[in-house]
Amino acid sequence: MSYEVELKFPVADPQGPLSKLLELGAVKQRSIEQRDTYFAHPQRSFAESNEALRIRQVGDENRITYKGPIIDQETKMRREIELPFQTGAAAGQSLRELLEILGFTPVHSVVKTRETYALTWQDRDCEICVDHIEALGTFMEVETLAEEAALGDAKETILKLAAQLGLSAPERRSYLTMLLEQKGIPRE
Repeated sequence: MSYEVELKFPVADPQGPLSKLLELGAVKQRSIEQRDTYFAHPQRSFAESNEALRIRQVGDENRITYKGPIIDQETKMRREIELPFQTGAAAGQSLRELLEILGFTPVHSVVKTRETYALTWQDRDCEICVDHIEALGTFMEVETLAEEAALGDAKETILKLAAQLGLSAPERRSYLTMLLEQKGIPRE
């Protein structure tokens, strides 16, 4: 069972942490625009359980992702299941219709530009992202994936890497939560 272990930081200027990241040997992977549409469950509150279900569109690619409840107080550590779906706008719309027929309702979409970097650090593959969300600003995410038995090591790696990059004051709220709060919309 795979878990995502992540920290997210608001950054006014990502150039300082990015310079340090490149000095550590990180390799830029790609720059993309992501559109994430989040859905509310018909029977329970994902806001209360801190779960998420989304459709992510990147160009013609479509993915559906379930993020389980957060199980750590310091990092965003949670089970994540992500599945690719057929490509193309019509397939993305069909997936959305399927969820709506099953009773899920769209909550909000989050659109961000993302630069991704890959780094193997302390024998662990890490992904570092620089995200820009127009209404929220710029953030850096430091994350890795781990099996349940290695969660402690993964958490330690992420905390140390963030410190090495000079990142502090992590933001635990999701982009969705921040956008909804900014607009005065309660999260279901």
